Amino acid sequence: MLAPQRQAAILDRVRAAGGVRVTDLAVEFGVSDMTIRRDLDVLADRGLLAKVHGGATLVDPGATDEPGFVAKSARQQAEKAAIAAHAAELVVAGGAVALSAGTTTVELARRLVDVPGLTVVTNSIPVADVFYRDGRGDRTVILTGGVRTPSDALVGPVAVTALRGLHVDLLFLGVHGMSERAGYTTPNLMESDTNRALITAAARLVVLADHTKWDVVGISSMAELAAAQVVVSDPGLPAPARDVLAGHGVELSIADPHR
Repeated sequence: MLAPQRQAAILDRVRAAGGVRVTDLAVEFGVSDMTIRRDLDVLADRGLLAKVHGGATLVDPGATDEPGFVAKSARQQAEKAAIAAHAAELVVAGGAVALSAGTTTVELARRLVDVPGLTVVTNSIPVADVFYRDGRGDRTVILTGGVRTPSDALVGPVAVTALRGLHVDLLFLGVHGMSERAGYTTPNLMESDTNRALITAAARLVVLADHTKWDVVGISSMAELAAAQVVVSDPGLPAPARDVLAGHGVELSIADPHR
């Protein structure tokens, strides 16, 4: 097993159990305590867990905690790739789509570079960069201005103003969390305003959210659950979450990373 694979497995165990011990992980993965400690150092440096004496525990994010783009990119990579591939099937040649900021939407952008004639609206610097580097001549990319957040989103009044009057067929929205009580949420107040403007501009809203986003609540709600026509998630999404989404009339598409 490669180190990144082992680190991803360790992170899954921390999230499932709330904490792990170095000695237990060393036995499970058949490596030395020192190797596990190095793995924990890597994950802690990315802000994905908290090291404690003899092991590690889950980082308990607050409603305003906003991980950086690099830290979020290391999480649920297989699930995000599967979600992005599934979402790309919804896009047709010559359409107008919007992609919000987020690591899953960047994965989606990589799968849309070969779609001819697209018009893409985004407030994400990494999403715009994917299309810029591809250099396809029959595509239009509209990048809003705004204030840059830790997740490389452009937000605030400039971004909102840029989105006024625009109309797209689909919005692919990445979220910090989703719950029955709060709907789709973000830890950044200005990003919430910008995402609301994106939602207003779209004829159809598709939320991209892996299973770890369920019952996570950021400080600001962007929309109620029923505002989305489709949620694309992965097999880890719990049954109660699926029932809640169905109860709000949301179509749930499950993207299996193992297929």
